[in-house]
This record gives sequence, C-alpha cells and structure tokens, in this order.
Amino acid sequence: MLDAATYTPRLKAAYKDSIRAAMKEEFGYKNDMMIPRLDKIVLNIGAGAEAVKDSKKAKSAQEDLTAIAGQQAVITKAKKSIAGFRVREDMPLGAKVTLRGDRMYEFLDRLITIALPRVRDFRGVKGTAFDGRGNYAMGMKEHIVFPEINFDKVDEVWGMDIIICTTAQTDAEAKALLKHFNMPFNS
Repeated sequence: MLDAATYTPRLKAAYKDSIRAAMKEEFGYKNDMMIPRLDKIVLNIGAGAEAVKDSKKAKSAQEDLTAIAGQQAVITKAKKSIAGFRVREDMPLGAKVTLRGDRMYEFLDRLITIALPRVRDFRGVKGTAFDGRGNYAMGMKEHIVFPEINFDKVDEVWGMDIIICTTAQTDAEAKALLKHFNMPFNS
C-alpha cells in the first residue's frame, strides 16, 4: 500500500526533476518563480436539455464527474430563467469540479496516458485552443473514455470540458509546458 505522506504523482515528480530545468533553459528565466507551472484543472459537464426534462440527469452527471475526478463535484444551476429553453432559475443543469495539487497531476496523467488514446479516431488535441493568457481548453465528446466509468452502468453519454490553467504569461510558454508533460498536440 502506498504511504500518502511519501507518495508523489508521476507528473509532479517529472516537473520538479526535469521540466522546470528545461523550461528555465528554453525561455531563459532569471529565477525559479518565473517558471510556469500548472495552477488548476477545471472539469465541467453540462447536461443541458436532458437536465431540463429530467432533474436526475444532473445528479447522474455529478456522480460520473466525481468518479472521474476523484473529488466531489458540485451541481451547477441556472443563474436566470430562459423561457425559450424551459429553464427556470436555480434549476440543476450540470456539474463541475476544480482540481489542484496532487489530484490535478494525477488527473492530467490519466488524461494524457489513458483517456486520450481511447478516444475514437484520435489524432491529437488542437494546439491553438489557448486563451492568450496561458490557459488551455479542450472538449471531449464522450466521458466514457475514462477508466473510472463503468460502460455498462452509464445511462447517458456526456460531453465534458477540460480547462488546464497555468501560471504562464503567454500561449507559447503554456504550450511548451504542456508539451513537456507529453500533451499530444496535433500542430
């Protein structure tokens, strides 16, 4: 059994051992605090129209997201009513979770090594999906590519958003950081 006090996620150890030095050399940072690092990863499932028809769908999305993240997800609710979509204020519409620290590195490791290769017709992730401030956003059409989800017990296949927030100042720095983590960019 692993001792929680001495266990360090694989990607976190790689960052400390080699990635920081490589980034410092590549961009010529003057001190170690300038080196970009991962800040947080935000996961979101929007149940949308299914949640409007059946309020249990948001709860199902929350349970699946909790299993994927390894941390309790919260249900997101509508901020205001929209009659055209039959949405009322405070109606549950999806789930989200924010990962930091060791859980963030563990999730990124599972995403890169297990989940992305299981995506059908996978040719890499888009290398242009940065926001200009060093954050990367991607979407997945099916949440069932994660090994924590039992395919037989899934009642609905959800799409999900994954936002990787870094402390990088530019997109080039953030892309270099994610490349060092072996993120499979297609461009």
